[in-house]
Amino acid sequence: QVQLVESGGGLVQAGGSLRLSCAASGRRVSIDTMGWYRQAPGKQRELVASISSGSGGTINYADSVKGRFTISRDYAKNTVYLQMNSLKPEDTAVYYCNAAFSWGPVERVQTSDSWGQGTQVTVSP
Repeated sequence: QVQLVESGGGLVQAGGSLRLSCAASGRRVSIDTMGWYRQAPGKQRELVASISSGSGGTINYADSVKGRFTISRDYAKNTVYLQMNSLKPEDTAVYYCNAAFSWGPVERVQTSDSWGQGTQVTVSP
């Protein structure tokens, strides 16, 4: 019910920057928390950053990216961004966008989430 389209991955040298984008689309749903996860080869998928809905949206970062990555959200475009600065080789992974959403009447609201297709980020030494 919510489709996510990611863009912005690529190859960059250590110390460089990349900006990921994730555009969400869906009919008659309310998109709630959006976030970025990543999965490196042989490792579990982990949360990188998330931002809840609303003007006072709560933002969370993994300790490993604090001070280097910034998540932001454009509600008019239903798009979430991840600005990644000072990239390190250990940031190399497939990055996935996730969106939690809800629908239905207040008395019977339902919730689910969707994942993007993933975008590769490779940081060379």
